[in-house]
Amino acid sequence: MGRSFANLHIKSNHLEKTIEALKALSEGSGEVLGKSSNPNQAVSDDAQSEQTQENVMYISSSNENWIGVLHDYFVWGTVKKAGKALSRLIEEPVMTVGFIHDEIFELSIFEKGDLQAERIFCHPLVRDEYGLQEQRLQDDYLREALDIREEAFDDFIRMTSPAQAVDKLSELVGMSLWSDFEWLPYEEELKDRFKKYEFV
Repeated sequence: MGRSFANLHIKSNHLEKTIEALKALSEGSGEVLGKSSNPNQAVSDDAQSEQTQENVMYISSSNENWIGVLHDYFVWGTVKKAGKALSRLIEEPVMTVGFIHDEIFELSIFEKGDLQAERIFCHPLVRDEYGLQEQRLQDDYLREALDIREEAFDDFIRMTSPAQAVDKLSELVGMSLWSDFEWLPYEEELKDRFKKYEFV
């Protein structure tokens, strides 16, 4: 098993507005962040105390065009649900990144609650093995949302190595996408970039 990570990013430089949207997401759509959607559900004492704990997110505005978010529930798959829900609460595009076992890099862009564009970077054999297919292949929208020059974008979307695609996209958008909630205790660079926020 190789590296895995997931994170999301809002194309915005309005930190306070983004924090308000994340707070609304935590309060109104907590199930996409791992909270129980049924307040009457019988749970053990340990689970009950976990549910009443605040929802912790780490937020970075170290890039002038993107605000990054890390959360302990974000993994490949769940991060897309959170991105979709968040995009209903905020006007700007939301980018989700899922990377699993050094084999698959999935990049998705949501706006107004809908998936606008998606790209999956992996070896063709991995694509066949997992039956992977983009749900919405809109390269023009993806290039525009990411604000990438056409020539650079063409080179980027031809990549099949997930790690190389993450490195290239990180370079093109001007921020490292190699970040995950679980890495925070061990990565000084992440501790410097991301600030802790707690929501009920």
